[in-house]
Amino acid sequence: MLEELAQAEAAVADCLDAPTWALPEHDLVAALDAAHRLEQRLAAVKLALVRELDGRGTATAQGASSTAVWLRDRLRLGVGAARRLVELAATLDAAPTGVRDALAGGAVDVEQVRVIAGTVETVHTAAGAEAADKAIGVLVDWAAQFDATLLRRLGTRILDHVAPEVADAAAKAAMEAEARRACRDRHVTLSELRDGRLRLSGILDGEAAGLLRAAIDPLTAPSGPDDPRSPGQRRHDALADLCRLALRTGELPEHGGEAAQVVVTTSFDPLALRLGAGTLDTGLHLTPETVRRLACDATILPAVLGSAGQTLDVGRQRRLFTGPLRRALVLRDRGCAFPGCDRPPRWCDAHHIRHWADGGTTSLDNAVLLCGHHHRHVHTSDWAVRLGRDGHPEFVPPAWLDPEQIPRRNHYHLRT
Repeated sequence: MLEELAQAEAAVADCLDAPTWALPEHDLVAALDAAHRLEQRLAAVKLALVRELDGRGTATAQGASSTAVWLRDRLRLGVGAARRLVELAATLDAAPTGVRDALAGGAVDVEQVRVIAGTVETVHTAAGAEAADKAIGVLVDWAAQFDATLLRRLGTRILDHVAPEVADAAAKAAMEAEARRACRDRHVTLSELRDGRLRLSGILDGEAAGLLRAAIDPLTAPSGPDDPRSPGQRRHDALADLCRLALRTGELPEHGGEAAQVVVTTSFDPLALRLGAGTLDTGLHLTPETVRRLACDATILPAVLGSAGQTLDVGRQRRLFTGPLRRALVLRDRGCAFPGCDRPPRWCDAHHIRHWADGGTTSLDNAVLLCGHHHRHVHTSDWAVRLGRDGHPEFVPPAWLDPEQIPRRNHYHLRT
């Protein structure tokens, strides 16, 4: 396989250097069709490889919390794209042979495969294997004319074509299957931008969509006839208001051993003089005006570090990392420090580099922030943890994974 893929890669590289300007229009169109078919066939190969790696547990053996996280690092994908790749590989593996053959032959694309597989599963449940086989042929033919969105709509009435005697009963089953898919596909993704802002995206199921609209709509109305905000800006501000309201209730569960809170780090004297900027525990910098506004809110916890009496080393007197010591650890590590992990601080435990039971102290110099998965992994594997010369944690992989045992660091959390 490696040899064949190398030859294919070389052929594609040759195509990149081809003078497309010299081709007549009908050849350009034919080349586009051929490139699209090749893309789908390569997708089939890629999905088969992902499915095999997932089945072997390669990701967890190499220290990743899941195959999706491992793919994100290996292929430099967004974590959402990596998860979809793993899910689609499983879907294709369980799909009928005809669906896999259609993708391998370049007749359908990966999104159409997702639709066809789900529709055929519904038909099989409602009308049996014979009707499901007929549905594959019909749906593949339709896929030559319609994209995945239209194919999904047409698929809701597929039984009218392949098993009309059970179509009405199956319409109800299809609705229930759609509800299950909505439940499975629900997600919200928070993607951190370079300047510390977040891009919010996701898919809500019907119930959550109704709850969000009921909660957010009263807060999105213009503040007056001269409100300069766009509808999108008003929705943004309404979501922020919802979060403030939730924090003020005091009913949110604890995270990382502390009550839900926003931690702002600054110096006291510049803050008093209205000159000091601040930093959230996520690494985002705030203007002096914003810091002072947050400090005035009794439900927001201002964290002023470095002042007299702030003890960051409690030695052997205390085993747990709490209060100022934990906040200092969060400010240093920003989240799980294991290489490749993007889990935020509130999902993490404080790990003693030299174990407490072995005489290790509860201090910033003997601590590293780890999510639950990597905390367990470090305790049960041959990975070694230490602080580098700059005071930030680094991880030495076991020899079987890297014979040179070159230290690795987490590059997903911003350093400030």
